[in-house]
Amino acid sequence: MKGKQSKPLQKANRTFAKPKTQARELSKAMFNSNRIAGLGTSLSYESSLRLAAEWLQASGRGALFELTPKAAKFYLYERAKVVGQKTLDRDRQALQAVLRQNGKLSEKQRLPVIHADKQQLLTSRNYTTDQVQRIMSCQSERNALSTELAAAAGLRAHELLTLLPAKERPMSDRPADPQKFRDGVRYTVIGKGGLIREVSIPHLLAQRLEARRLSEPVDRIDRRIHYNSYYDIAGGQSWSQSISEASYRALGFSNGAHGIRHRYAQDRYLEAQARLGSIDRAKKIVSQELGHFRPEITDTYLR
Repeated sequence: MKGKQSKPLQKANRTFAKPKTQARELSKAMFNSNRIAGLGTSLSYESSLRLAAEWLQASGRGALFELTPKAAKFYLYERAKVVGQKTLDRDRQALQAVLRQNGKLSEKQRLPVIHADKQQLLTSRNYTTDQVQRIMSCQSERNALSTELAAAAGLRAHELLTLLPAKERPMSDRPADPQKFRDGVRYTVIGKGGLIREVSIPHLLAQRLEARRLSEPVDRIDRRIHYNSYYDIAGGQSWSQSISEASYRALGFSNGAHGIRHRYAQDRYLEAQARLGSIDRAKKIVSQELGHFRPEITDTYLR
């Protein structure tokens, strides 16, 4: 008597959304559930998760929502071979958030820190004062004004879109050294993580800014984030592109819009150090003015 023949086991044919869609939907879900504090962080994580989803799909490990700690660590070890430490840390934090979202890690558990094999090139990104002037000469009047504002107050690209007099919007409750700021008119901007910080703009430059005050704030969208903008000035990605294009025309290279912020940091550090005679206090002041949550981040601006 012939025994029953068993049917061969077949792997289920599962179809998942495209990696880009998986990353976008999962980042959105984590933001809506308050697992990710800011929309900017959500967009940064989305970039990391898209690459992770592509790797999971290519290696047959399923979709992002099925991610396991073992697969996450294996992926990070692979990434460590080709990216620097800063990128690797961002990828780890993004995957860690996913694992907490899908219940594979508790809120107290963490993925291990993995060290990148690729050495990060630590070079200065700042422009000289003369180079900033040459860049401005190759920009439109509107973009050049924003460059001047960013150089005078150490602003990020998107922060230009959020300028408002300090008397109309108070700063967040943060430590402030009494020697903080150059003399000028106080404004506030909305920085990373929603931090509202004060900045100081020279009096004559503030007058030019106020001449561009809008009768009503307008909604400006930059990298999918909405901002209430009170002035007719450039900012965000379009201004960043203007910096890069003008820099190539004027100098033959570009350090990007962030190079303007680096210039401010170095100038202020030297000023504060000369006035106060303290390296540590000067660094602390610059850190507060730039809106850094950790003073040691400022070291990257002072190379």
